[in-house]
Amino acid sequence: MPLTIEQQAEVDALKRSRNQTSRSVSPGMEEHLHNAYDVLDHGFIRVIDYMGDDAAICQAARVSYGKGTKSVSNDEGLIRYLMRHWHSTPFEMCEIKLHVKLPVFVARQWIRHRTANVNEYSARYSILDREFYIPASESLAAQSAENSQGRGQVLSGTEAERVLEILRSDSARCYGHYEEMLGVKDGKLGLARELARMNLTANVYTQWYWKVDLHNLFHFLRLRADSHAQYEIRVYAEAIGKVVADWVPLAYAAFRDYRIGGVNLSAKAAECVRRMIGGENVTQEDSGMSQREWREMCDALRL
Repeated sequence: MPLTIEQQAEVDALKRSRNQTSRSVSPGMEEHLHNAYDVLDHGFIRVIDYMGDDAAICQAARVSYGKGTKSVSNDEGLIRYLMRHWHSTPFEMCEIKLHVKLPVFVARQWIRHRTANVNEYSARYSILDREFYIPASESLAAQSAENSQGRGQVLSGTEAERVLEILRSDSARCYGHYEEMLGVKDGKLGLARELARMNLTANVYTQWYWKVDLHNLFHFLRLRADSHAQYEIRVYAEAIGKVVADWVPLAYAAFRDYRIGGVNLSAKAAECVRRMIGGENVTQEDSGMSQREWREMCDALRL
């Protein structure tokens, strides 16, 4: 089980406790609070705390816009207006704090989103668990010939087995040396933890608390839940997305509509579409766009 015995005991104690509050709560999020949802082979996400709901977004918008929102008849309409016109600050009024267990290489990709507060498990002070991410065989793929940061054809048979054998053996060997340097087994070396950790593989699991506002969380989900994102971080984004959908259903629906399902066009692309609607036969050569821009526009609009 991804949670340790101590962590599970903490979760159980939190679920048994009941605190009175005068603040607004999200019924959907209350159902997720403290629950750990498995991700990958040893990872998980769980909600530690949150602030705000759909109503908090509307409340903040109406304070900042004053009489300008009198024509918006309901919260759903207002939230969709805010999302449609890229008004970000009302969404920043909602925050979520997550406990995440993830492989180190995923964490290093995740931390590129510098708009959150992060506190990570420290291998300077504590010893990392003997847990490594080993992909399922169907997740093993060769390097893409077209995309320098993507995957191509899925490996199979002896090729896949050899990769898994290398991953398992290297992970176990490096962790064994890590324990040896720490002196865990025989007490001889006793190397400092901050030095011994450098021998660990990038698929070892770490943990952190990650606190982020809803606006920046939506930006994270737009990039990392996308089908082009790396699988190992995408599954975390998808798990978080399911929680967010219950936390702020109106905001999440608007996000899905305008950010995930919507299409952004450049000025040149928009002009091409206008010309096409007008009956003109537009080609890439006379569009003013590069071949890649033209291809991306045609894919987005299914032309």
